[in-house]
Amino acid sequence: MRPSDLTLAEASAAIRERRVSPVELVDSVLDRIDQVEPRLGAYTAVWADRARRAARDAEREIAAGRVRGALHGVPVGLKDLIDVAGTATTASSKVRTDHRAGSNSAVAARLAAAGAVLIGKTHTHEFAYGLTTPQTRNAWDRGRVAGGSSGGSAVAVAAGAATFALGTDTGGSVRVPASLNGVVGLKPTYGLVPRHGVTSLSWSLDHVGTITRTVEDASLVLPVLAGHDPRDPASRPGRPRPGAAADLSGLRVGVPRNHYFEHVDPVVEAAVRTAIDRLADLGARLVEVEIPMARYVQAVQWGLMVPEATAYHERTLRAAPDLYGADVRALLEAGELMSAGDYLRAQRARTLMRESWSRLLAEVDAIAAPAVPVAAVPAGQETVTWPDGTVESVSDAYVRLSAPANITGVPALSVPVGHDAEGMPIGMQLLGRPLAEDLLLRVGHAYELIRPAHGLAPVA
Repeated sequence: MRPSDLTLAEASAAIRERRVSPVELVDSVLDRIDQVEPRLGAYTAVWADRARRAARDAEREIAAGRVRGALHGVPVGLKDLIDVAGTATTASSKVRTDHRAGSNSAVAARLAAAGAVLIGKTHTHEFAYGLTTPQTRNAWDRGRVAGGSSGGSAVAVAAGAATFALGTDTGGSVRVPASLNGVVGLKPTYGLVPRHGVTSLSWSLDHVGTITRTVEDASLVLPVLAGHDPRDPASRPGRPRPGAAADLSGLRVGVPRNHYFEHVDPVVEAAVRTAIDRLADLGARLVEVEIPMARYVQAVQWGLMVPEATAYHERTLRAAPDLYGADVRALLEAGELMSAGDYLRAQRARTLMRESWSRLLAEVDAIAAPAVPVAAVPAGQETVTWPDGTVESVSDAYVRLSAPANITGVPALSVPVGHDAEGMPIGMQLLGRPLAEDLLLRVGHAYELIRPAHGLAPVA
């Protein structure tokens, strides 16, 4: 087994026990990048020399007994919305051609302090405004979409081109690509991970999240990132300490009777329902639940996101509209047609939705549902047609099941639970109360103990 094949938990243990050095691990991941990057396009930039210097520094510190924690010496990829001092934050856009970050984002600084090795920047759908990341190809099938907008991060982790990665999630942009590439995506509670130094898409919906090979890995990364930062107005205190108990006895898991299993590929539904049954085998009590205000989810998501994104880009859109991709430009221009009244109605509906979800999550400890309604579609496919004749855009299909967690701010975790007939990964989503990441990670880890994650994607 190559060091790049190791999960974060395995790599951390190997480094701690002196079976693998940070230099060996980083060299192996860089070799893997050289091997797969021409076929996958996960990265906007790879900092090989910088990463090797950091690995040598980590090796010296660890040899001297100064171990900073589980991430020390472990390579990480950062979505190219996240500032790293002295490097470009391109947002995968021509608009940012000459950009250089003057300082580290909060999360980059926390990773560096923990000794993680920053290995490069990963592709995003331009300014995170999309669900496919067209520059990047799916790690399991290069002819299919990677998912977005954190597609580069998910593909890098799935292919062994990063031991773990960070993404952002505004309407599913961590969980969707994680699900489509067979890895684990965690969107924490709104504000738990600070966003200072992270390019915004929609400030009231944006979250920084993690993409890892396993749930166990996610539980090692989140405590490093979480915690209050006064530079982020939405930031809140919190330091998750997830346990690893495999017994779920007494845990109430909500199974939606509406929304989450509507217009879903039967193969996806079957895989997720089988996974939910496995949670019951572990002692969880399954409770049928009604998702509140489900008919308003899409309208509220777009009603918040579109005007906020347009406001963020207002000056650049007027000064250099031709620098934006056609799809992103159209969405930004559409935001100029929305009134203040439209935005306020979306905010009021969000308040009602948060209140109703709070009541729902008082009745159950977690909700289990599909992460996406269909596995990765072929690149270039624009719509999904459901058996009842309903036609839905690919972006609407992928955002539909992930948006409620962004609107309400509750934590959500995507866990691989199988593959469709063509071998494409399927993900289950676990949602919980605000700041209940420890519980979601415990449930996800209990599931993966009985169904261990597959190895790296078979990049062809």
